[in-house]
Formats: sequence, C-alpha cells, structure tokens
Amino acid sequence: MSLATAAKTAPSTEHLLDAPLAELLEEFSVDVSVLKTDPGFTGGTAVRPDGSLLFLRPAGRPNAEWDMLARAMLGQALRVPMPELPEPYQLTELPHSRGGDLT
Repeated sequence: MSLATAAKTAPSTEHLLDAPLAELLEEFSVDVSVLKTDPGFTGGTAVRPDGSLLFLRPAGRPNAEWDMLARAMLGQALRVPMPELPEPYQLTELPHSRGGDLT
C-alpha cells in the first residue's frame, strides 16, 4: 500500500500501537533492510518514488527498541498521531531529495 492510499484510510493510533509489528509492515507493504551501522543509528525510513516505504533497521539492536521505533516511523510516515518517544529517541524528518533511487 502506498502512502497516498494509506492516507485515504489512515489507521488509528491504537491500531499502530497494538497490532503485531510484522502484520503492520505487511499491511502497509513496508520493506525492511537490515544494515551494519554506527552505534548511534537506531533506524530510518525512506519513501520510494512509488510511495512505498523502506525501513532501515540497524543490525544487532534490541528487538524491543526496533518495535518501538518502527511503529513510531510508520506513524510519522502515515501522519498518524503517536505517543512521544522516550529519551533519548527522536524522529527527524529530512527534506526530500531527488539524489538517489531507493528500489
């Protein structure tokens, strides 16, 4: 499901918080790539030209951390209000760039 389609049928905050993460990723057609990264990197999201999402998951980070951050990233991408993340976590939205193609 692209972001445009998801925006028309925006899920509730409760759905994004309560549904199993694997089901949410499948429901919204989110691909996940696991990468070796710097220790401070906790994840990222890229919107592809077709509107689909790619989540970047750092290798070796705790599953509970990934669950929390993936839900927060999905909520932000879908523009669904989500609870604040605990310190020291924060989501940062970078300006759109046309430099690369994420396929």
